[in-house]
Amino acid sequence: MRHLAVASAALTLAGCIAPVDYGKIRHAAYVADPRCTAQAGAPVDAAALPLFFVTSRLPDCRTDAITLTHHRGDTVRYGRFAAPREAKVAGKEKLRTPMAFQNEGDWWQALQAETDRRQGRVLLYVHGYRETFETTSKDAAQIARMTGFDGPVIEYSWPSQGEVLKYAVDETNMYHDVRHFGTFLRTLADRPWVKEIVIVSHSLGARLVIPAVATADRLSRRAGRATNISNIILASPDIDRETFERDIGDDVLAPERVERGRHMTIYVSLKDKALAASRALHGYPRLGSPYCFDPFEAADLRAKGLPERCYVRAVPGVTVIDTTEVSRGSTGHSNFLRSAVACRDFVDAVAGKTARPERDATPLAHVFRLRPDPAAPKDLDETLCNRIPPTETP
Repeated sequence: MRHLAVASAALTLAGCIAPVDYGKIRHAAYVADPRCTAQAGAPVDAAALPLFFVTSRLPDCRTDAITLTHHRGDTVRYGRFAAPREAKVAGKEKLRTPMAFQNEGDWWQALQAETDRRQGRVLLYVHGYRETFETTSKDAAQIARMTGFDGPVIEYSWPSQGEVLKYAVDETNMYHDVRHFGTFLRTLADRPWVKEIVIVSHSLGARLVIPAVATADRLSRRAGRATNISNIILASPDIDRETFERDIGDDVLAPERVERGRHMTIYVSLKDKALAASRALHGYPRLGSPYCFDPFEAADLRAKGLPERCYVRAVPGVTVIDTTEVSRGSTGHSNFLRSAVACRDFVDAVAGKTARPERDATPLAHVFRLRPDPAAPKDLDETLCNRIPPTETP
């Protein structure tokens, strides 16, 4: 029954019964309004819209409030946004993100000004499956708020459908966006005023991030520049575990990159239902789930009295954080934003800390587990993760 349930979930994720459609409105009609094409020099209220975004989503500029759809856009657009809030739309309460498009050149100038005022650090957040612009903006704003990141925070939003039944569509759009995201990351990494880039990816976002970083590294090496991508955090990465461990040491975590300070933190959970379904769909274990694909390895762990959890092999520069025991939410797929214990760890990971006393060591030197904290019960998770920095006491 357990395998049947996972298989059923995989079919659901496959989206075979809910294909994407072009829609009943011509895409050109969505962007006909001049507001969809930001003019150079047009003012943007940076105080009201403190966060940055880049998106390949198709915007809808037909009404007073501009929104971003789940369709692929005709071009990559730039803008500013603030944390989303509830608004009444057609008599219903919906989440809406205050936002404004900005001319690309003006956007880069604003980003430089904000970066120069700080420490030269930039945080880039790349979302995963089943997200809308509103949900990812909410997460990006939460990351900025709870980490107190000392620099601009950028959300990269690709056209995820925001629906359970559209996993296959999301996967297709994610691969379609590889070029867009890679070009943006290379441009960001090439800016001399960007001293350090912290990348946070969730779920499918890891499949955008890994190849883009590898390409940016190659171009930096050819130009004789040191990379400024130093800290990479993969939360619940929906990427083939065996492919990752085979390839990562040859490019993104090549010895020279690790020697210069690059580090990668991976958050995993055996209770992650989304990754269990993805494993059933793809046939192989995902990086974000410590599932024992090899039954003989599982048997060996049982014989030693150890938990049946199997992780990516040790790779220099990689730290794995197992959040199974502090998993939260209906799917356990976003513990880094939902569990107070995991939130605290994530804040320190963003700050570049590679060790924390709250992490329990395991027989594997690169793997640590997070344990429940009696001072942070489940009913305080939302408060600790959303309203105040997790390192403070409520």
